[in-house]
Amino acid sequence: MRILTDADVRACLPPLVEVVDLVADALSALAEGRADVPPKPTVRTSPGMFANAMPAAYPERNLLGCKWISLVPDNPVRGLPTASGVMVVNDGTTGAPRTLLPAAELTAVRTAAVSGACVRALAGDGPVAFLGAGVQARSHLRVLHALGHTEVHVWARRRQAVEELARESEATAPGLRVVASSSREAAVRDKAAVITALSIGLTDMTISATWPREDALLLPIDYASSVGADLADTPVLAADDPHQFAAVRAVRGKLDGYPTPTTWTGHLLHAVRPAGRLVVQNLGTGITDLVVAAAVADRAETSGTGQVVDV
Repeated sequence: MRILTDADVRACLPPLVEVVDLVADALSALAEGRADVPPKPTVRTSPGMFANAMPAAYPERNLLGCKWISLVPDNPVRGLPTASGVMVVNDGTTGAPRTLLPAAELTAVRTAAVSGACVRALAGDGPVAFLGAGVQARSHLRVLHALGHTEVHVWARRRQAVEELARESEATAPGLRVVASSSREAAVRDKAAVITALSIGLTDMTISATWPREDALLLPIDYASSVGADLADTPVLAADDPHQFAAVRAVRGKLDGYPTPTTWTGHLLHAVRPAGRLVVQNLGTGITDLVVAAAVADRAETSGTGQVVDV
């Protein structure tokens, strides 16, 4: 089995537009029943934290694997990342573990690529807003830059964090301008796409239903912290996996008051865009992790990256 580090994952990532293509294909396969992805089980050791197992199989591409990831909101005060975990890519024929890689970079890039696929298909080149300035902001800026966006309006609770993000993006997303918004409302208004990545569980940061454009694409990756049930009550509420959405909604405090999704994200990506405002809740599905991790594993094998151990 080949063992990779986060640095190895970054070195072996395909070009980001290709990653966007991979996750778009995976979301379509999931929506069309061509992928085997059961609802991810959740376990907890303390209030507020949770861990998920995310198995997935993509038979027509002979892909098999599982991500194990924990999210602990208190970890930053310990000097640790909120999310941590590992991904195992198995041989699709024999089932033998093929590659073990850390989940941090994989999750950040996969999540941003899913947002990028939605922005590309449903918002085009329109102006984009991003709420938050953490790990997800960094990966999203890289993906948006790869898709040709030249400006992103960013708001975060700490202005200094936005300034640091802007400085870093000069190296990681050259040519993309980070515009620091004076308020959440200023960031959201008149944007074709609004991506939200504030801390999960916040109760005082929901966006007013009067702020977004009537045809805006809203992409919350912070559950209902920013996009509350009133905004989600739209003609089109999509989810990457409506079955998983139902399981998450059953957990009090995650998606309280949200209606049932009207469609799958994968169905939206290759169809005529519906009119009006769209809310797309991509909660994270193992099939998107799997296709990206498998591409990394292939490139690592070709280049001889990582350490091979007996198992």
